[in-house]
Amino acid sequence: MRVTRAADSAAFLRGPIAGALRQVMPGTPAFIWGPALLIAAALALPLVYLILRALGTESGIWDVLIRWRTLQILGRSALLAASVTGLSIAVSLPLAWLTVRTDLPLKRFWSVITALPLVIPSYLGAFALIAALSPRGMFQQLFGSLLGIDRFPDIHGFWGATLTLTALSFPYVLLPVRAAMRNLDPAVEESARVLGHGPRSVFFRITLMQLRPAIVAGALLVSLYTLSDFGAVSLLQYETFTWAIYLQFNSVFDRGIAASLSLVLVGMALAILLLDTYTRGRSRYSSKGAGGKKHTPIVRLGGWKWVGVGFCSLVGLVSIGMPLAVLSYWLVRGLAVGERFSSFWGTAANSVYVSLLAAVVCVLAAVPVAMLSVRYPSRFSSMVERFSYLGFALPGVVVALALVYFGANYALPLYQTLAMLIFAYAILFLPPAVGAIRAQLLQIDPRVEEAARGLGLSPPRVFLSVTLPLIRSGVLAGGALVFLITMKELPATLLLGPIGFKTLATSVWGASEAAFFARAALPALLLVLLSSVPMALLVLADKGRDQTLQRAKR
Repeated sequence: MRVTRAADSAAFLRGPIAGALRQVMPGTPAFIWGPALLIAAALALPLVYLILRALGTESGIWDVLIRWRTLQILGRSALLAASVTGLSIAVSLPLAWLTVRTDLPLKRFWSVITALPLVIPSYLGAFALIAALSPRGMFQQLFGSLLGIDRFPDIHGFWGATLTLTALSFPYVLLPVRAAMRNLDPAVEESARVLGHGPRSVFFRITLMQLRPAIVAGALLVSLYTLSDFGAVSLLQYETFTWAIYLQFNSVFDRGIAASLSLVLVGMALAILLLDTYTRGRSRYSSKGAGGKKHTPIVRLGGWKWVGVGFCSLVGLVSIGMPLAVLSYWLVRGLAVGERFSSFWGTAANSVYVSLLAAVVCVLAAVPVAMLSVRYPSRFSSMVERFSYLGFALPGVVVALALVYFGANYALPLYQTLAMLIFAYAILFLPPAVGAIRAQLLQIDPRVEEAARGLGLSPPRVFLSVTLPLIRSGVLAGGALVFLITMKELPATLLLGPIGFKTLATSVWGASEAAFFARAALPALLLVLLSSVPMALLVLADKGRDQTLQRAKR
């Protein structure tokens, strides 16, 4: 009898549920839609928490949403997100072209340097900007008299926040665009030149259109990152939703207001995702040519190479040079006054360990989501992919509090464990991995996979032996992005980390909060040093990528 009931239950699960899913996702293998559904359900936890909190507010959710103050914050947040996103694209496109398509000197060095701003926490970047460029800052003291400037202009407010966030977030666009540019088929551009198009026309009509998925994926991350940032906007005194949410969550009166404001932030993220859907269209980005990919010709810059070096130097100086200079100044100052630095090797090991775990988990979760979106497009797959981006728009404190509520009430064994912390990282940082892998999948001709299936290979075998080698650069880029972001994550680590668990980010924050800037300098510099290692390895690994693609396509 017991065996019969178990068989009936299994038949029920195989029947109605599987049949309904097959109608929603026709032809989609179970090893793709199964994990994607589980990931979407996990990502819904913070949203459910916010809705429950907002419905329980004493003021009423609609009273909060239609306040004039809320509309003002909405406009300020949207303006900052649009400005930072546009400037990030403007900076990333020439950087990607210079480091991939030209004979720029020290290309690998610039490739690493221009990606490193991702490891700088926003509050450290804002602090460096204030220390260097404020009316009484380091630049004023060093160069004010030489330039005849009595007082530098105040950098607090919109322009300071825009400069800081652009300098720290443009690699979100740069890395996927650079990976996509390396994978472009030069035969398409050659055909355009044969038809009479000049270099400028080929770039804007052919190259730029092929790079559009990577640009859109990166721009989406920049806009969502800007909406979720707290450190830079708080120090530079530019009020956005994250600042208002943080103040409300710290209030003992009514946290439902903070949840209501967080739902507005979710609404802004959904609006950005809908705009992303509209701009994608139905264009194809994969090459239909046969055979291996030809070698991409290198553009000789001639005398313009020094202009390119100057541009890369300027970007590197503002984005990574200035924060490192300020931190080095405080480190030297601390050593001069006899500051004693405790050992940070255990803390550094914790940072590397959790960042590696987060990178692996996010990549494993991103692959089925990206595959479902690209290879099996439907309304349902599009919804699952868009849903994976919502966590990136929420402040880390909101996601952390949602998981604290979930763990304390429904998963007590997981509360304040490393597993819960990694889960929080996956919710927060899944989009960078999804965006990088999706952009890579769009450039792969699906006929390659169809040919493998025609030879009798099963879908899982096709994925492992054909698809996975072709998207390797996207997987590495996505994993590197997650690693770099996790290294500097603060709110989730503070609220969800096991008792006594410290990372470099929490050490920097603890010293900075106590105004011990000299003590914060060493772990901050160590954070940058350790985070540069995977980026350097990623750049070096690109050397053999074209040979792998050619062998796989054959």
